[in-house]
Amino acid sequence: MEPAVLLSSFCQAVEAGAGAAFARLFTETGVYHDVCYGTFAGRDRIAAMLEQRFHRDAEQFRWDMHQPVFDGTTLYARYLFSFRSRLPGAVGRRAMFEGVSIMTIRDGLIAEYREVANTAPGLVDLGFAPERIARLATREGAALRDRPEAARHRVA
Repeated sequence: MEPAVLLSSFCQAVEAGAGAAFARLFTETGVYHDVCYGTFAGRDRIAAMLEQRFHRDAEQFRWDMHQPVFDGTTLYARYLFSFRSRLPGAVGRRAMFEGVSIMTIRDGLIAEYREVANTAPGLVDLGFAPERIARLATREGAALRDRPEAARHRVA
């Protein structure tokens, strides 16, 4: 699949909550490392993540990919991602995250997806107290310090 088509299909599937269509963009053993929800391996778990986590906790998604770069193996794209929250205490709040998607491509499909994102502005949008954001950042920093291999998967 061409990178532009892959990125467009990726965004459309997320916005629609189409778990099966989203999972078909991945290899059978594909892995999705989400900055908030963690790691999901295999098409069934990736589809469930989209339907049972993303669309459980939010609605009215918008995901835009910009400035893609593809070297034949790795696809990078800068993104803007937003949604309206369904989380208790933040219902109806719109949150926006900016980051970079990093995809390992094999035979035109995503073998591994990971991202680097600035999550703090989105947490502020959701109304998280500054102290809570600081605790989350401190906890994430400690986890990365204690497990350096996790740094390539999650950045707060």
